[in-house]
Amino acid sequence: MWYLSGGIGTETDVEKLSVHYIDVGQGDSIYITSGGEGMLIDCGESGDADRVISYLDNMGITKIDYVVGTHPHSDHMGGMSKIVEHFDIGEMIIPHIDDSDTPTTKYFEKFLNACAEKSLSLTEAELGRKIEVGDAKFEIIAPNSQDYSNVNNYSVSFIMHHGENSFIFTGDAEKLAENEMIEKNVLEDIDVYKAGHHGSDTSSSEDFLNIIKPDYAVISCGEGNSYGHPNDITIENLSKFTDKIYRTDLCGTVVFESDGKELTVETERNG
Repeated sequence: MWYLSGGIGTETDVEKLSVHYIDVGQGDSIYITSGGEGMLIDCGESGDADRVISYLDNMGITKIDYVVGTHPHSDHMGGMSKIVEHFDIGEMIIPHIDDSDTPTTKYFEKFLNACAEKSLSLTEAELGRKIEVGDAKFEIIAPNSQDYSNVNNYSVSFIMHHGENSFIFTGDAEKLAENEMIEKNVLEDIDVYKAGHHGSDTSSSEDFLNIIKPDYAVISCGEGNSYGHPNDITIENLSKFTDKIYRTDLCGTVVFESDGKELTVETERNG
């Protein structure tokens, strides 16, 4: 399994940060580490979780301080029971889900059972909560409502700062949730945007992009996927702000490193 480790960039007074957008096909999985601490956001489908576990094992990871399941869809949390079983986890964060939207699927039942077996309690994402991972500082900016008709909009979303660099992660949040973030005035200029909903045209609205103005974008999607992700209009809209668009279907795993000032990026393969 390919992975990137080690430091790139100049020495500063902050612990270096690396953000690994792990190629899990038509799913999401992101591992963030700084100062010996780490956060995993999603893990893809059940079969893809094996790839995530192998990737993190190769990095020497045995404990994950924070694991976030952005929302209960299988392409984000399908293999989460395996993550819980394999790693020592500090805190497990998921969104508040209305009872009518709580999954009754086998993968979610296995996830709940795995948490129970390890006495790992679930923490509901709290809007405005701040979390630190080494010298990376996170703030939860969504979800902003308690009940949605579309589960994607429950997605736990973060802005992360590391020195002068900023990242945003919005899971599969669609335009409704993006508009709530706009209305709540929680957005800002962002260096690196993990495109919402795998580059679908249901996310990455023009109004949203006009505020965050990303310098880089990463799209997590599967090669030859049947959904047509990323959508042409999403690529067109992103291209108004940056030509540095990385796709896991073309590039494989994408790794950003920050020294607090400069950003570097490396890909598993040329896309």
